[in-house]
Amino acid sequence: MRIPTIRGVIERRLLVNFRADPDVVSRVLPAPFEPIVVEGSGRAVVGICLIRLAGVRPVFVPALLPGGLRSENAAHRIAVRWRDGNGYKEGVYIPRRDSSSRLNALAGGRLFPGVHHRAVFRIAEEPRSNPNRFDIEMTSRDGRASLGVRGVLSAEWPGGSVFADLAAASDFFRRGSLGYSPGHERGKYDGLELSCRAWSMEAVRVESVRSSFFEDAAVFPRGSIEFDCALVMRNIAQEWHGRGQMCCAEAAA
Repeated sequence: MRIPTIRGVIERRLLVNFRADPDVVSRVLPAPFEPIVVEGSGRAVVGICLIRLAGVRPVFVPALLPGGLRSENAAHRIAVRWRDGNGYKEGVYIPRRDSSSRLNALAGGRLFPGVHHRAVFRIAEEPRSNPNRFDIEMTSRDGRASLGVRGVLSAEWPGGSVFADLAAASDFFRRGSLGYSPGHERGKYDGLELSCRAWSMEAVRVESVRSSFFEDAAVFPRGSIEFDCALVMRNIAQEWHGRGQMCCAEAAA
């Protein structure tokens, strides 16, 4: 799949993260992906990415309208590594993508990487009156995925996190810029890499979080997963680059 470089602005990218038993996470992953275990913690990292994009367009198309088209998107993510001819690479495996955009749902996995499912988002954020509060809910139209997050910007880092501080967490997630997610052909995974002109993340104190995927006891048995931390980046210019397909054995779960 050859796509042009896509350019736009990340108005909000909220990463809500969980620490999980790596043996359990391994069962969700297709080969050759394996979970990254954070040094000293014995835990893998999984999570949700809630991203609002604006002005998304191919680089050869000028920005004709301020702000351009906007969409809300959600991705369930797992931090992974895999081996190629030059050793290990790091990134994320994305078992599911959901989007408010009809275009993303129609073209995803065809004109640009990764199947996207249509979803309804309820956004209760007030970026003008209270820019530091986040309140997001998502329900997929196929009824297979739902989530909700409420939180507020914080100067404090949560105790018990697998990351020592905000800087360590920010560096970890910066290395996970390349993601693979299921395409329309079974056993084939589309690659997409995020490139940001700047990188700045802030800590978020989560008041409540739910995810139908991570709360599914058939996939993540009780005690195998717990909330870890959350971070946000806002108003950052970005580009998306297609990275072709990877053919994999399908995951057991």
